[in-house]
Amino acid sequence: MRPASVPSLYIRLRKNRRIGRGEPIRLGHVAQILLTGLDSEEELKDVVLYEPREADGLVVLVDMMLIVRKVKSRFPELAIEYFGEPHTLVEIGGKVKPPNLLLLVLVWLLLFVGSGLAIMNFHADVSMAQVHQHIYKLLTGRESAHPLLLQIPYSLGIGIGMIVFFNHLFKKKFNEEPSPLEVEMFMYQENVNHYVITEEYHRIHAEAVRREEGD
Repeated sequence: MRPASVPSLYIRLRKNRRIGRGEPIRLGHVAQILLTGLDSEEELKDVVLYEPREADGLVVLVDMMLIVRKVKSRFPELAIEYFGEPHTLVEIGGKVKPPNLLLLVLVWLLLFVGSGLAIMNFHADVSMAQVHQHIYKLLTGRESAHPLLLQIPYSLGIGIGMIVFFNHLFKKKFNEEPSPLEVEMFMYQENVNHYVITEEYHRIHAEAVRREEGD
């Protein structure tokens, strides 16, 4: 059991963080910390963990081994414990630029026309007009080239169904459940992060091997 007098540092790393180019990565950037037994929390948050180089690219991996090494060099008496993931991804770059309005409009038009053509081609493939005419004749006993009684509710249903499915109407969200699109985007980002973390660990290991061979 650890003596009560030993100061302790509890760390929870953030999943990712973005800092400006040329700015050093500090403990306060990447972690939430709780310090007991010492009155040096602000000094700890200011501990520099790493100074990104041009060769590091746009993403730097900070893991617990690096944090423990840097913190112990300044506060060797600290007992360190962490919660959650043992690493965090730090994106290097300036402020996020606002979206280009012209590009946004062009993409919106492309998606609008593309989705409209996809729906029309689907209806042409399955002969939806003939299906509506046949259903209308079965229900009313009369033939009609334009059974609006079916076509209007069907058209409205497509739009309402898409709104309900994606759980969004412009910026309005109907409930707290994530939409299928949000889930897919989350899973994609998780997979990208996992890939980047794996590649960064490989790079760190390769650099360590090269240093050992050089020594």
